[in-house]
Amino acid sequence: MRLEQFRWSQAEDWEPESPKTVNEHVQLVFLFGSRVIIKNQLQFDLIKKIYPKALLIGCSTAGEIYDGEVRDETLVVTAVQFEHSRIKKAFVRLGESVDAFKAGSLIAESLDDKELKHVFILSDGLNVNGSMLVKGLLHSLPGHVMVTGGLSGDGDRFGETYVYWGDRPESNAIVAVGFYGSKLKVGYGSMGGWDSFGPERLITRSEGNVLFEFDGQSALDLYKRYLGDHAKGLPATGLLFPLSLREKDGKGEKVRTILGINEEQQSLTFAGDVPEGAYGRLMKANFDRLIDGAIEAAKASYETIGSSEVELAVLISCVGRKMVLKQRIEEEVEGVREVLGRETVLAGFYSYGELSPFTSGESCALHNQTMTITTFSES
Repeated sequence: MRLEQFRWSQAEDWEPESPKTVNEHVQLVFLFGSRVIIKNQLQFDLIKKIYPKALLIGCSTAGEIYDGEVRDETLVVTAVQFEHSRIKKAFVRLGESVDAFKAGSLIAESLDDKELKHVFILSDGLNVNGSMLVKGLLHSLPGHVMVTGGLSGDGDRFGETYVYWGDRPESNAIVAVGFYGSKLKVGYGSMGGWDSFGPERLITRSEGNVLFEFDGQSALDLYKRYLGDHAKGLPATGLLFPLSLREKDGKGEKVRTILGINEEQQSLTFAGDVPEGAYGRLMKANFDRLIDGAIEAAKASYETIGSSEVELAVLISCVGRKMVLKQRIEEEVEGVREVLGRETVLAGFYSYGELSPFTSGESCALHNQTMTITTFSES
């Protein structure tokens, strides 16, 4: 595997320098950038010229990860030339006849063949139920195929998000890449690091990813009472207080992030399902545990790849972590770097949701407020 990486911003132009040499052997280019850059395809003509035969995929973000740095309003370009592997793309638009579950199934069906090793997926971050997307994927994929990826972002604005697939940006859409080849190794790890507070409450009324009532009372009103002055900034400030979700059978604890609120319905919309009968509990940040969580995710991704040399790591961390850590945000990326080594190319973004198995041997699920890492190497 051969890798090239560049970063561009309006203020500083290209670094380390503008890409100039045409490379017809690159098969895949990841593009992670701010909404303005992705929507307006700034510098994309140059990228297409330099990598004329590559599949370009990416998304808008809530912050970009380049090497060991975290920045805003940039474009991170990571070009991948596989020596022994091949890829295939899939793209689906969401609509009245294609919900998240159907979209996941369609993507899985278009990518599946006997050599499929892994699926990496990028989705609209505001108009999709991530839980149902994962269920659709798993419904149609072979059990041995792992899935990782994330939901696109728009900073703390929650205005509009985009995915990019080959020649243009799209909202209300999902793009995926299937990876094939016996010599390709793909690892994964996902970890949080938040503390619970307040009592556990029964979800008594919900529809999919929309929560109406805890213990027969307005969920929005409860959130506002707990958040105090922070409630004025909802839904953005809800990122600081995610919801820990425990199924009634006691299994599969997950974290959910608020994507929107409805004052008229007194409801909260989350990135994934919040089923009736489950138990929810508010969470708050613990600085050291968030950084430790990123380190543990890196260790897990290293172990699942077989503890072999990692050539590329794609980091997808939640925007809520970025809002909490603030000036300490690069500490979680530095923690990943220490685990994976200085030779590993790091790329990624801050998201509205992360897709990954939580631990080795489990199926993919939607997570929020985690650092999720996908590692690649060829041998």
